[in-house]
Amino acid sequence: MKSKVYTLTGDKGTTSLVGGTRVSKDDIRVEAYGTIDELNANIGLLAHNSKLDDLKDMPELVRKIQNKLFNIGAYLATENTSEDAPVFGLTEDDVHMLEQKIDEMDAELPPFRGFVLPGGSRLSALCDICRTVTRRAERRVITLSHEAPVNPLVLQYLNRLSDFFFVFARFNNVTHQFEEIYWDKNA
Repeated sequence: MKSKVYTLTGDKGTTSLVGGTRVSKDDIRVEAYGTIDELNANIGLLAHNSKLDDLKDMPELVRKIQNKLFNIGAYLATENTSEDAPVFGLTEDDVHMLEQKIDEMDAELPPFRGFVLPGGSRLSALCDICRTVTRRAERRVITLSHEAPVNPLVLQYLNRLSDFFFVFARFNNVTHQFEEIYWDKNA
């Protein structure tokens, strides 16, 4: 028998964490994993851009990132008892993998001439949206960490992920020969 999508249990503004504890839907923990979910939805949009398929191994990497974010979301939706509580499916190797990809892409980019405005192409604009939502997710997790233990690996991963999206946006523009648009402070 198929279960119903609506449970009626959240009609009064509460939701359940993993384990059953009920909290307000505006609880900082819900805000943190909800922002991770929002990020993942935006990455889903980015994943369906036809230009992504032109970039070696990017579709697989983007899917891997989405799975890592689901792991982080599940971790954040669980009341943890210590900072060293493991994040299932997330390791330091995942942070290093992002760093390696950032370095590979950055090696093919021209040096900065100033602040790059978001956009240039649709794919790069989607990367910029993912970057800014990643930064917001990072801020929400930091806020949560002031009140509850959070494994530092989560913050490391989110920090590298925002860097990844920044470099990926630039890399896409250069690879597909879209002009990078620099901030004109006199505009």
